Amino acid sequence: MYVVESKGGAMSCMLLSLLFLGTWPAILTLLERRGRLPQHTFLDYTITNLLAAVIIAFTFGEFGHTNDGKPNFLIQLSQNNWPSVLFAMVGGVVLCLANLSTQYAWAFVGLSVTEVITASITVVIGTTLNYFLDDKINRAEILFPGVACFLIAVCLGSALHASNAKDNKEKLNKLQGSQVGGNGSISNGSKTISKNDLEYGSSKPEKAKAGTASFLIELESRRSIKVFGRSTVIGLSMCLFSGICFSLFSPAFNLATNDQWNTLDDGVPHLSVYTAFFYFSCSCFVIAIILNITFLYHPAFNLPKSSIKAYLNDWEGRGWAFLAGFLCGFGNGLEFMGGQAAGYAAADAVQALPLVSTFWGILFFGEYRKSSRRTYVFLVGMLSMFIVAVGVLMASSGHRKN
Repeated sequence: MYVVESKGGAMSCMLLSLLFLGTWPAILTLLERRGRLPQHTFLDYTITNLLAAVIIAFTFGEFGHTNDGKPNFLIQLSQNNWPSVLFAMVGGVVLCLANLSTQYAWAFVGLSVTEVITASITVVIGTTLNYFLDDKINRAEILFPGVACFLIAVCLGSALHASNAKDNKEKLNKLQGSQVGGNGSISNGSKTISKNDLEYGSSKPEKAKAGTASFLIELESRRSIKVFGRSTVIGLSMCLFSGICFSLFSPAFNLATNDQWNTLDDGVPHLSVYTAFFYFSCSCFVIAIILNITFLYHPAFNLPKSSIKAYLNDWEGRGWAFLAGFLCGFGNGLEFMGGQAAGYAAADAVQALPLVSTFWGILFFGEYRKSSRRTYVFLVGMLSMFIVAVGVLMASSGHRKN
């Protein structure tokens, strides 16, 4: 099997992972804003996310030389390594719960703020756990100041969300004669434009400019998850839950591949990154299928009910959802490959993915357009703190001894 051994190779894996993991959330956000049901999107995403793990296992996991100490992927499937397998599967479960909840949080608090808060919580908790699990191979005098920078970014992200929500409320209040109904209908004087009118073309309003009140109302009428009138606490609570789940999946994977708690029998080799990632992705797939099929018939947040038949017939945006699953799967795989070489605490530098997500959010979704100076100050401060934190975290990289 192929093994990343150099620090340069590990850094390359992390940077590529950063690009992939920062892009797939933007794709799922795009589909939700176009009105596709999140249950349909997540089911499609889950399929290719597992397929990415299978591809990695049968390529990197099977390439090259094998021996008793480092067996290839297929050989490890028949070995008595179930304690490590269970750690990997636990990691997959918590990652699935985190990804699923963030899909709804994006609608409530926006792509940028969601990614910043969840990523920062992940680093504060997960990096600390990985530092001790990795026998302190990372430089603590550099690592923990980086963790502190991530914690500051959480506070700035929360302030940014509150400021942006206040800006949006002021924009809507200034829009004279317009009201948004609970079902997503838009009343403008004597004429009402429903969600269906916008979807099927019975009314053709001019496209609103990003950042305006009209844009916000148009987005609300089109998107699948209605957020007007809902408490921002809902979104922030989901961010908190997601961040805690995200912070646990990497330490669980670390335990699966390095067996720090000595759960394996003598002579049984540690799980390779590729074998652990395969089991990790299988458990993630199973939980995602169970939960999303449940949400088809018992949806959350007043989403319309669906069915398996409706899902199978919904091809609108399916290709984008498949792409998102591949990006997430390969991104996670690259993160683990880099972490096995340089330490999983340093690999948490990929949690800088909000830098990529914020770029896509501003470029494609009009986030923070026409906002107040106060909001821009928080935005610049949050991103600046992230850049500093990532640089410090990567500078703490160590080298794992075989």
